[in-house]
Amino acid sequence: MPSVGVKIYSVFFKLLLRHRLQSLAAAPSPDAFGVSCRADEATAPANPAFSAADGVASKDLHIDPNSALSVRVFLPTPPPPHLLPHPRRASDPPAGAAAAPYRGYLPHAVSAPSARRRLPIVVQFHGGGFVTGSNCSASNDAFCRRVAKFCDAIVVAVGYRLAPESRYPAAFDDGVRVLRWIAKQANLAMMSKVGSGVDTFGASSVEPWIAAHGDPARCVLLGVSSGANIADFVTRKTVEDSKLFDPVKIVAQVLMYPFFIGSVPTHSEIRLANSYFYDKSTCLLAWRLLLSEKEFSLDHPAANPLAPGRGGPPLKCMPPTLTIIAEHDWMRDRAIAYSEELRKVNVDAPVLDYKDTVHEFATLDVFLKTPQAQACAEDIAIWMKKYISLRGHEFSY
Repeated sequence: MPSVGVKIYSVFFKLLLRHRLQSLAAAPSPDAFGVSCRADEATAPANPAFSAADGVASKDLHIDPNSALSVRVFLPTPPPPHLLPHPRRASDPPAGAAAAPYRGYLPHAVSAPSARRRLPIVVQFHGGGFVTGSNCSASNDAFCRRVAKFCDAIVVAVGYRLAPESRYPAAFDDGVRVLRWIAKQANLAMMSKVGSGVDTFGASSVEPWIAAHGDPARCVLLGVSSGANIADFVTRKTVEDSKLFDPVKIVAQVLMYPFFIGSVPTHSEIRLANSYFYDKSTCLLAWRLLLSEKEFSLDHPAANPLAPGRGGPPLKCMPPTLTIIAEHDWMRDRAIAYSEELRKVNVDAPVLDYKDTVHEFATLDVFLKTPQAQACAEDIAIWMKKYISLRGHEFSY
């Protein structure tokens, strides 16, 4: 069971969250431009220099002039010089585990194409019930840095538009728009190569970190809570029309305690309805802020991935899908059911169930330093490397 401190913190967290949602519901303000961050939420500044703490650099980009859509890009640092593949020198450390050759991509070796290995791209969607949270919040920034470091990948954290200012399908469309933006960056990078080093038309708008270091053919979508719903939606769109996103290829997706719900309650929705941090009644209020009164339904395609008549591509066409669930989360049963349906059609869809944990146990600021949060990020990296590593990986589930 969670500790007494967690239980007390959860009570105040739920009271504050419910108050915020009720305030937003009482004074809805539709805004075509939208907002991607609440003014009362703590944020972490981007740091374009490689951090001494975790070796990850970050920067913010506003990619759509017509909306609040933005991204924060995280780039892991190159390895220490003594880990690079070079002939042994007298100044090198003694042979051993610490001197194992580094086999990842070297960001500073752009001028040597034969030595270059590009990094996979992880597109991350934050949680917050579609109403709160942001890609630049302190907790999301720390989590994305951890993913970039453990997976040795570029992480693109999406700052999608929040409800109720921008109701459905704004956040979901933003997810699609970011993936198309990544595809555009890859295509512009290819155009710049045609000129043999001479800048060609449109190449000046290339985002250098993604163009120089990213491999769009190894893209993973990672969604946290409500962000998992967006990730699954975007994945389905790429399966439906892959040419629209070429050369981006979704090789896997990770759904962390997805924000699924349905009109027929599951066992966990009944037993854990008043669970820690995000109880069911508060989450229902978040859904009412996302969906208009006319289209509100707990079996809406955004809410229930297994709703009858949902449409979209067959489940057998979905990429490998890792699902993370918490023991004390009322949404767990529906996430398990979705994973089971994927496995029935031979999709690699394991479920990792963490004991004595609650919703957002690996991403909420109060839990980031816990052993469970650390283990979860490591487990995600181990599984993900089966699909993003160019030479395979020795660990699997």
